[in-house]
Order: sequence, then structure tokens, then C-alpha cells
Amino acid sequence: MKLVFEKSVAGRRGLRVAKTDVAEGVHIKPELLRDDLPLPELSELDVVRHFTELSRKNFSVDTVFYPLGSCTMKYNPKVCERIAAYPGFAHLHPLLPQLRLGGMLTQGALQVLYETDLWLREICGMAAFTMQPMAGAHGELTGIMMMAAYHRDKGNKKKVVLIPDSAHGTNPASAAIAGYTVKAIASDENGLMSVAALKKELNSEVAGIMLTCPDTVGLFNPHVKEICDLIHSVDGLAYYDGANLNAIVGRVRPGDIGFDIVHINLHKTFATPHGGGGPGAGPVGVCSKLAEFLPISLVVKRQDGTFALEYDRPKSIGYIAPFYGNFGVILKAYVYMLMLGKEGLLRVSENAVLNANYVKEKLKDYYDIPYAQVCKHECVISATRQAANGVHALDIAKALIDMGIHPPTMYFPMIVKEALMIEPTECESKETLDTFIAAMIEIAKKTESDPASVKAAPITTPVGRLDETAAARNLDIASL
Repeated sequence: MKLVFEKSVAGRRGLRVAKTDVAEGVHIKPELLRDDLPLPELSELDVVRHFTELSRKNFSVDTVFYPLGSCTMKYNPKVCERIAAYPGFAHLHPLLPQLRLGGMLTQGALQVLYETDLWLREICGMAAFTMQPMAGAHGELTGIMMMAAYHRDKGNKKKVVLIPDSAHGTNPASAAIAGYTVKAIASDENGLMSVAALKKELNSEVAGIMLTCPDTVGLFNPHVKEICDLIHSVDGLAYYDGANLNAIVGRVRPGDIGFDIVHINLHKTFATPHGGGGPGAGPVGVCSKLAEFLPISLVVKRQDGTFALEYDRPKSIGYIAPFYGNFGVILKAYVYMLMLGKEGLLRVSENAVLNANYVKEKLKDYYDIPYAQVCKHECVISATRQAANGVHALDIAKALIDMGIHPPTMYFPMIVKEALMIEPTECESKETLDTFIAAMIEIAKKTESDPASVKAAPITTPVGRLDETAAARNLDIASL
């Protein structure tokens, strides 16, 4: 496909503006005028066709299967988008009054925030939520800031946050930003955080633990209640990284098994794809003893049934985002939960777990499975067998592109060599999964019969295999 600049023809244009005297007397400073801008000259039809063709070369959850599903690109029902675009929501200004003249314009939006808070409390077993955090990592930082505020308020001299070696990279980053020293807890032979290793690190300096459950290998740690109890025994707090809540939603409430702080990636469990860097939403819930530290403001329901914002919270950690967070994302999650209800959310976790285990079982004869036990919403396979023929996880991911499938997450979690993390989500049909499985099996066979063809992929894209490291370090945009 040619660049838009290559399609340019001198003198061609899509619009001719008639002369007018409306701007008579309005002058632009000569130094701001240029006639040498290297802009393409195209007709309207040229432009429309160019960008339509370009859009068809993009991968999107509307066009192809995304094996990294609930992490960033879970399917978002179109009705969620439709309602989020309602003028009564989309055209609201955050500075509109809440209760004074014109306040009724904002009551619906405040009710959405209030009721989403209530529903998330019920789903997670928490006492209160803040809707402000604008992504999962932002929620993590908010939660750790409240952890620090709690310990300061008690006069605790806490310095350390414990984190499994399989954790998301944002966990140690959030803890470090909040001023804590991070200590990694090793995984055992089953891919689970070792309780024995945890016990060795427990002391009065431990502020808490950050735990993903199920973990990043896709496994539910059967010792999670014991882990939370151990942390509480040194007056620490248990933090739940909700990135994988999709696997247990409706089945297990983090608060019921001992977690004190929970962040939820609404864009992972409750619709709204988060691909391309945003937007997201990461509400944070806390147990009752931490509620006074929640960020301001909070939506409250008054005795007359109206909704307002509460600011009088002396121990609050303050604002952590402008206004009320990513309201449009919260609204889509609200619609999603309203549509599904309790029984629908139960089916979400059931189908997510079923799909992931189906993929794992179908691929186990062709790829190494580091941990063979039943997984949750994601399965991690390893390309170590293929690496013996010189084909690595990255090569397999590139080969999937030629088959019209977006690559899965690669090389994570880092405790698995040549890792490929596959998250089909509950949304995908058996037919789609079978197509993906057939593609993975075909690639596995090619690594034995023709490994060079796999390492050459992709060959169907406008740009073939690049030296990605060199491209990142030596950007060349001069041609543009």
C-alpha cells in the first residue's frame, strides 16, 4: 500500500473554497504563513479510499480474534457504546451543579456512579469504592496510597510490600512510588506463590502484600486465605490486583477471603476494550477500616433521594484524578452489569474458565504446558519445544498475524520461558477457538518441517519483519 504522500498529484484537491469578503480586514501575520508545506494533494475520493483501505489493515476486536482477551481487548457490546453516547450523558460538563439550579441535569450521572459503587461492593465484598482511578495501574497506586495512609494514621513503621515474582510489573512500580521497598516472593514448583517463602519474609516492617488471584499463570492459589491471614498477623494489609477478576466474578468475593483493598479493571471484566493505551477505569474498593482514607469526592445519596458529592473527609488521601474518573467507561460497565445481572455474571466466569481450559487441552500435545493443573480464564503455554528448532514465542506470534489472528501476550509471566499467555474470554465461540487452535497446531508443525517460514512471518502485512529493538532505538521519521 502506498503512503498518502506517494499518492499525491500536484494541483489535485478535494475542495475549492469560493472567494468571500466575510474575513475582510482579518489578517494573518506574514511570518505565520507558509506555502512550502509538504502536504499531499489529493481528491476527496483519494483520501476516503486511502484511509478506508488503511483501516482494513488494522487488527481490532471487531474484525479478528484477540487471544489476549480480558487483558486489553475483551469484546465490548455495541449497546454499551450506544448508551454511553446518549447526549444526556456524553454532553454533560463536569462543572454543572449537582443540586442547585440545573442540578437535575447531573442527577442521572451521579446515580450511575453511586449504583456502580454499590454493585461493585456486592461483587467484591468491600465496604466502599472510589470510582476515580482511570486505569488498573492508577487503581493500584490509589490502593497503595491508602495502605500507606492507614499505617501512618496508626503510627506503624512499615517499610516493605511483598509481591510474588509472577506479578504484573505495575505492582512493584506502584509500591515503590508510594515509598515502599519491594521484596519478591518466589513461586513454587506448581507456579503458585510459595507460602513457605512468604513466611520467611514476614516481620513487623511488612505493610502488606499485592496479590493477583488467579495469578498471572492463570492459577487460583488454594492458600490465598492463609496468605491473607499471615499478612494480617503482622498488622499488614492484603491488596487484591483485580486484573484477573474475570475468572472468578460471581463465584468468589475477594473481601470474603481476607483482602482489604481491591482494584478492578472495569475494561477487563466489564466490557470496554482497553487496547491502544486507553481509556480504562480502575475503581478501588476497601474494607470498612480503610473507608475514611478513600479519595474525595464520593457520591452519596441524600435523604430526599437526590445524589450529591461528599468532600468532608479529613483523612482522605485527596484527589487522585480530575472530577469523577473516566465516566464513559464506568457507564459502559454499568450497562454491562445491568444487562447480565447476577446469573449472567456467573456465566461470565464459567465460560471464561471453560474456554481457556479447552484451548490448553487442545494444544498440550503440540506445546509445553508449564503447569498442567486446571487453569482459570487464561492458560500459559511455552514454546520451549519449538525453540529447539530455532523458533521462539515471538516468531509464533508473528506467524499468527499471517493467519488473521492477533498475537497473544508474549514472554509473560516471566517465570515461564518462551511464554505465550492465551486469554480467550467468555465471549468467543467454540468455532472461533477451533480456528485459533488449528492455526497454533499448523504453526507447531511448521516449526518442525519448515522453521524458516515461521521465522519469516509476517509476509502478508504492508511491512514485514522488523528489527524491533533497532527501530525503537533509532526512530527514522525523516521520510514523513
